[in-house]
Amino acid sequence: MLAENVWVGFLIRYHRTEITLRETFVRLLDRLAPNGDRDGRWSQKFWALRGISLTVRPGEVLGVVGRNGSGKTTLLKTLAGILGPDRGRLEVRGRVGCLMSFGVGFNPNLSGRENVFINGSMLGLSRQQLAERLDRIVEFSELGDFIDAPVRTYSAGMRGRLGFSIAIHIDPDILLLDEVLSVGDAAFREKAGSILDRFRAAHKTVVVASHSMKLVEEQCTRAIWLDAGEIRMDGDPAAVIEAYAGKLRAAD
Repeated sequence: MLAENVWVGFLIRYHRTEITLRETFVRLLDRLAPNGDRDGRWSQKFWALRGISLTVRPGEVLGVVGRNGSGKTTLLKTLAGILGPDRGRLEVRGRVGCLMSFGVGFNPNLSGRENVFINGSMLGLSRQQLAERLDRIVEFSELGDFIDAPVRTYSAGMRGRLGFSIAIHIDPDILLLDEVLSVGDAAFREKAGSILDRFRAAHKTVVVASHSMKLVEEQCTRAIWLDAGEIRMDGDPAAVIEAYAGKLRAAD
């Protein structure tokens, strides 16, 4: 997996009811421009990722740390192909398993079983393949009879366990996880950790975004620190965490 000078931005539009005379003339010129904003609104580009260059090799478990708004989720969505880069080059080879937050993408009115088939098909598996793996998915998620209950009745931990179970059972070459390994009790977290060990041994690529410094230090072979969309540090997890924690302490 390779990213070279990747930039990802979002266009923010806003409307001001009170403007100065100078801003009025600027707005008028903007409307007259070929690509001007003709609806009377102002727009501004916010760069969530700024010049990200990163190579993640098979067998690596990469931890991504940073404050809220630093670009962690945007980075994972870009690696997953959910977002496309505005600039730069991105190369991802192999099947990607992706889990964003606590089961984001589930239909809350459908059962867990039905969501397994919907999410699995979106990740590239046929209905027959999903049927063959269903028992293993349910067993790993520890949902039992709740697999036939509507997902809206699930706790955040239950949704997270089901989403994680689906993601790993599609047998991905690359697994992207956004703040999900903290779900469940200690026994489930230990089981999830063993899955990362298995993926690493099988030379698969794993990228984990998390606020849990303990998880990153214990489960990851490498870590990056994102700050305002840029990589502030890349290296040994313990060293990256120490530098990041020091920055947080200084800010407090």
